Amino acid sequence: MRELALNILDIAENSLRAGATLVEIAVQADFLQDKLCISVNDNGKGMSEEMLASVCDPFTTTRTTRKVGMGLPLFKYSAESAGGSFQISSQEGKGTFVAAQYRISHVDRMPLGDFGGVALQLVTMNPHTDFVFTAECGERQGVLDTREVREILGEEIPLGAPEVRAFLRDYIKENLTDIFGGRL
Repeated sequence: MRELALNILDIAENSLRAGATLVEIAVQADFLQDKLCISVNDNGKGMSEEMLASVCDPFTTTRTTRKVGMGLPLFKYSAESAGGSFQISSQEGKGTFVAAQYRISHVDRMPLGDFGGVALQLVTMNPHTDFVFTAECGERQGVLDTREVREILGEEIPLGAPEVRAFLRDYIKENLTDIFGGRL
């Protein structure tokens, strides 16, 4: 993967396959501390202790379509190779939390990429899942909570409706530009 947004998409897809009804994704940048933190928290089925212990091994996967799972190992590698760290915790029946921290200035840190596009895709393509996206940099913070959007729109208007999709695309793009200023 050439951008962190694709790692986020992959981890979020894991959450969806685990039956999550709520996925919280946060991207927090602190340029003064030279830190970027990306986290994904879900309320899916979680993992057993045995699975959790081996989940970062590329030859461990729950998929039946292939024998390798590269998402979590690549996410971990991307963080550690950019002077950062990785953590994962999970509890069966409760969900999973994954976080990767990066040194922003590290030469091997991949760019964030199209995080807004990933957020839009997740929201509009998964109508039965709620998402909370948080973007934060210093005093600037933005939150997109699909539960609030659904409450405003009502049940008749889906998040994937063309007008809603266009509004969300512009809203996400404007907020990410305001928060990160194109620096990630």
